[in-house]
Amino acid sequence: MKRASFMVGFCLLSAYSFAQMQMNMPMPKSAATPVKPVEQKKPVAALNKAGKTIRYDLYIKDTTVNYTGKPKHAIAANGSIPMPVLYFTEGDTAEIYVHNALTEETIIHWHGIILPNQYDGVAYLTTQPIAPGKTHLFKFPVVQNGTYWYHSHQGLQEQSGMYGALIFHKRDEPKIAEYPMVISDWTDMSPKEVNRSLHNQTDWFSIQKGTTQSYAEALRSGNFKTKLANEWKRMTAMDVSDVAYDRFLINGKTTDEQPQYKPGQQVKLRIANGGSSSYFWLTYAGGKITVVANDGEDVEPVEVDRLIIAPAETYDLIVTLPKAGSYEFLATPEDRTKSTSLWLGSGKKVSAARLPKLKYFAGMKMMNGMMKMDGNMKQMDGMEMSNQVMDMNTVMYPEISGAESTAKKKGDMAGMKMDKHPDTEKKMDDMADMDMGGSSTDIVTLNYGMLKATKKTNLPNQPTKNLYFELTGNMNRYVWTINNKTVSETDKILIHKGENVRIVLYNNTMMRHPMHLHGHFFRVLNGQGDYSPLKNTLDIMPMERDTIEFAATESGDWFFHCHILYHMMSGMGRIFEYENSPSNPEVPDPVMAYNMVKMDDRMPHLMARLGLESNGSDGNVMLANTRWQANTMWHLGTNAKMGYESETTVGRYIGRMQWLLPYVGFDYHYKKYNPDEKNIFGSDYKNLFGQVSNKENRHTVIAGVAYTLPMLFVADARIDGNGKLRFQLGREDVPISSRLRFNVMVNTDKEYAAGLRYIITKYFSLSTHYDSDMGLGGGLTLTY
Repeated sequence: MKRASFMVGFCLLSAYSFAQMQMNMPMPKSAATPVKPVEQKKPVAALNKAGKTIRYDLYIKDTTVNYTGKPKHAIAANGSIPMPVLYFTEGDTAEIYVHNALTEETIIHWHGIILPNQYDGVAYLTTQPIAPGKTHLFKFPVVQNGTYWYHSHQGLQEQSGMYGALIFHKRDEPKIAEYPMVISDWTDMSPKEVNRSLHNQTDWFSIQKGTTQSYAEALRSGNFKTKLANEWKRMTAMDVSDVAYDRFLINGKTTDEQPQYKPGQQVKLRIANGGSSSYFWLTYAGGKITVVANDGEDVEPVEVDRLIIAPAETYDLIVTLPKAGSYEFLATPEDRTKSTSLWLGSGKKVSAARLPKLKYFAGMKMMNGMMKMDGNMKQMDGMEMSNQVMDMNTVMYPEISGAESTAKKKGDMAGMKMDKHPDTEKKMDDMADMDMGGSSTDIVTLNYGMLKATKKTNLPNQPTKNLYFELTGNMNRYVWTINNKTVSETDKILIHKGENVRIVLYNNTMMRHPMHLHGHFFRVLNGQGDYSPLKNTLDIMPMERDTIEFAATESGDWFFHCHILYHMMSGMGRIFEYENSPSNPEVPDPVMAYNMVKMDDRMPHLMARLGLESNGSDGNVMLANTRWQANTMWHLGTNAKMGYESETTVGRYIGRMQWLLPYVGFDYHYKKYNPDEKNIFGSDYKNLFGQVSNKENRHTVIAGVAYTLPMLFVADARIDGNGKLRFQLGREDVPISSRLRFNVMVNTDKEYAAGLRYIITKYFSLSTHYDSDMGLGGGLTLTY
């Protein structure tokens, strides 16, 4: 029996290894020149009619960094993280040579840049990846101005340090001091392990951030009913971010000092959020912040106290040093676990106020009211949420809605300041069952409704193609989709040059998503009419419905996707294809290239749990992707009277929430008769249906269906090849405290088990459990 279990586990591991080999196998080489062993030189300028030809050389190499006291692998360009700031002037021609000194392929995407399709830099879709030891030239005219950035669009390389600022100056750039800054997130964990862990859905990241929202925490804070209601709707803990990051950085530093600025001086901060999955609150100790541009496009100046910048967005902000001193410009991640600072000026330090810890149970109560039992968000008559005007997360902000102890009664929204935009003066009747209470403040927070272009942005008068994108997902399995389909499950969307494309986006998930369109700017219909702002990345909050539109003026294939890196890799995107486009010299085999793009969200993820206890071993090994799951579980007692069991199944998840899992498989069970065995149901020779259980020597095919019930219990009904029925009810990982988990199982074969697991590290736990066959035991559980 042990040998059989080992062989099944070995087969699953082999399948996983084979899938990884396919992902990493050598691909067709790019038509690039060999790396030349020359030092990086300053930009070379050569006059031409349009302006200057500006050349940069970027040498991409593996490096070692130490942000946390531990040396870790990273990827740098010219030895720098972030990659060097690249400066151009509108009208120039950019010549950027990317030299790949890695041992893997790489590519660079020029984010927000209007350029020929072949230079957009999406691996396989628009540009052939740069093979190890090769060089690729990106050459394009600079037809715009503003603050942009560039980053790897190959796998998860962006998380390892491949991002940098891209500054396009106007020919008549205003005379003002400016400072480019890239905000980013850093984890010591390998990005591939981060991605696997998110799909594995252990709550280790929540433990690190202190956001588990366990039953013990709910009891202590008076939120036990809220926790029950949350799990009754089959939801897990409330959170605003996916990953527990070790550091947050401004220009590669946790603290960036810029003492050269003087009292009374204005400074334009050109900010790009190069974080792989982090939103950042931006605040300034020296007073108000003036927003003058977003995503590279000028807007009418608007003065605010703070703003949130989504992954991939850029903002130009003007701040003033009010008097002598060093003033803190503070970037705080949305989960408020840490922060990173830029200090402007010299002298006595003036710190920005720290943002207090989020009130997660208040957010959970709000989310309970927003979510229906079928997993969809409630549609609220008379209140259309859009353009960040109503931030539902405000209930979690103590600085606005008050401390936890001062929260007002259910349904009281009078004290919650949303913002001063007229769109907030809408009916709130449908929100009576949501706790939105709190205390008022005068904090002015930027939202998209405040952005107004400096010139008219109307589209040409031409036919319009209308599209509807519902952002969908399943946090329990970390599946992110549009209209419940990943990139690999859909065809490209055909558009015609000379038409307008209007997209209505509705966020039917509990997470916000920064949706980015390559190679185009779109209008955000935010109530500003002819002066609707132009953007290339739209942050859309839960329950929001936003409308964007753009003129189809290009050719080729263009990516539209969520810019949270791990959401994109899970499949949250679409590809626009211009009909009758000329062939792309970078994509000689479009069919093969598109199949390579699809592999990102098809990639399987390996998960395993192994219990080593005094009464034997329980465990399972699972290989799963977006829809499919292959699983082997085992219960191995220390002797034949305790029994040996192994069950292998393959199933496919059904539905948007993936609560339903039909499966087929094989079950093997051997157990020596034990006359002294105690069972609360009596003899287990027959099951509760009166059928012979065959536990003493069972080897048969099985077919069944598992369904996730309210409270996250899984009901499993199956029939085997002998016609024997079994119904099972169980749940894993009930969060008793921040680190203590409870599991329970009972079935009609008169089998039952219950256990506890105390999490010590990401991979190791102390555990104990009682099993009707194996008795009581304790030991270690390994989780991978």
